[in-house]
Amino acid sequence: MIEEKVRDLLEKEIKKAGYILDKVTYTKENKVWTLTLIIDKEGYININDCLKVNKIVDPLLDEADLISESYVLDVCSKEKGSE
Repeated sequence: MIEEKVRDLLEKEIKKAGYILDKVTYTKENKVWTLTLIIDKEGYININDCLKVNKIVDPLLDEADLISESYVLDVCSKEKGSE
């Protein structure tokens, strides 16, 4: 399952940066695949936290090449992901 492979690949690096990888989803909507990483940490998460995690995980995902089709990477806070 893609979500498990992505979690295994990224969780350690995200944790080293001070964040928690709360949830990983891989969904298709309107012919567009989206890989969503929902992150959390002590305190409030802002857009800079999401950008920081995105910069950490993007090259790891590219190198591992776990997903063959093109997709959108969405890193968001737990608050957004639980709406």
